[in-house]
Amino acid sequence: MPNSIMCGLIEGLPDAVALRCLARVPFCYHHDMQLVCHSWRAVLRSHEIFEARCEVGATEELLCVLAFEPDNVWQLYDPLRDHWITLPVMPSEIRHLARFGVTSVGGKLFVLGGGSDHVDPLTGDHDGTFATSEVWAYDPLRREWARQSNMLVPRAMFACCAVDGKIVVAGGFTNFRKSIPKAEIYDPEADTWTPLPDLCQTHTSACSGLVIGGKMHVLHKGLSTVQILQDGGQGWIVQDYGWLQGPMAVVRGEPYVLSGGFIMKQQKESLMDKVVSSASEFKSRISFGMIGLGDEIYVIGGVLGPGPTNQSIKQLPDVDVLSVCSSKWPVWRQAAPMTRCCGSVLGCALLRI
Repeated sequence: MPNSIMCGLIEGLPDAVALRCLARVPFCYHHDMQLVCHSWRAVLRSHEIFEARCEVGATEELLCVLAFEPDNVWQLYDPLRDHWITLPVMPSEIRHLARFGVTSVGGKLFVLGGGSDHVDPLTGDHDGTFATSEVWAYDPLRREWARQSNMLVPRAMFACCAVDGKIVVAGGFTNFRKSIPKAEIYDPEADTWTPLPDLCQTHTSACSGLVIGGKMHVLHKGLSTVQILQDGGQGWIVQDYGWLQGPMAVVRGEPYVLSGGFIMKQQKESLMDKVVSSASEFKSRISFGMIGLGDEIYVIGGVLGPGPTNQSIKQLPDVDVLSVCSSKWPVWRQAAPMTRCCGSVLGCALLRI
């Protein structure tokens, strides 16, 4: 970092020490800290503060969510304060972006591919953009979006994961809703994409990705087989774990699924799945997001259909949380609801900052 930025951060302390002091302050205070002086503003908007937070073990995991309403507006949740903030509108020209991939590396949120879910309320016409190759990155330190290099292949409904500081995308559908086996990897420092070996299998259903044991696992809806990227990205192997189908989340490296009105811990192959908690209240709730954060599973937003107590479709901002690492039978609790977004969750990811 230029000396002009680092000069005299805290009187009486070497700048290297002062940087590590600032790095320990929770992220929620960074906006106010930037008002202290030009030097603090410069360092708190730089990549060096993220590197320092990693070095001193002060990074935090924040939850990022995009719901159907409003258009292309992400919200970020701070679990320490039980507080939501609204990010600047993502400046994509695609209306109601959906079917995209989302993950984070290097302290930034990346939104990749997908297409439009926008329908003209007067004519019923659809925008017609099913799959794109565009990539956007949100920098929480600078509070701004920036366009990145396009993926090599336009894709939607694909697997997307962060592995060893890089982003891997695989499978899904390209334009004309054609399923593809192609995979590629993104280096955020070089802003470049490189092809990877094709998946062993494709399927006529959406796929998703999970990182378990440091490896990317690709799951297709309706298939019990899992495709696993080998070390170094040299190829894929196929395993049949017989996992239950349903929304999945990874907590402390272990996969959990919501199936049949229960949260269950997925076991490999012939081992019995472990029932963790009842989740019968979610049977009438659809299109929600589900993700692991810390020791907990978060169920976010969604839509409640007509029922005995609800005569119309209800767009939900609700957030329900279950601690799955508790030794006792876990109990659901409610976190602060989303303050701006509601309805079908189109994407959610953790942002480490």
